[in-house]
Amino acid sequence: QVQLVESGGGLVQAGGSLRLSCAGRGRTFSRYATGWFRQAPGKEREFVAAISWSGGITFYADSVKGRFTISRDNAKTTMYLQMNSLRPEDTAVYYCAAKNTPDNSGVYYEPLEYDDWGQGTQVTVSS
Repeated sequence: QVQLVESGGGLVQAGGSLRLSCAGRGRTFSRYATGWFRQAPGKEREFVAAISWSGGITFYADSVKGRFTISRDNAKTTMYLQMNSLRPEDTAVYYCAAKNTPDNSGVYYEPLEYDDWGQGTQVTVSS
């Protein structure tokens, strides 16, 4: 099990940028595939981006491709989401998640595939 703590959310104007961080607390963080999800009011949680435990494989939702970049630093046990060209429709609570993957280097985009979740950080984009 790994504990996850998100930070970096806030209020930004459309077209602006934010960088979210997800700090993992646990010695085996480097063996966890991780991802970002978001949930807007009245909507289901949706996939945003995912990264393999090595960082070598990334995958994005079509809605953020070309605007968001996922990365991780296993030495710092931290994952990041750089969000550029933000739009009002990006407004949501953003969650990071981790899946223990000691035997493979895949990425995952279904919420049910993840084992551990952070508490979420609010991102609000004004028009």
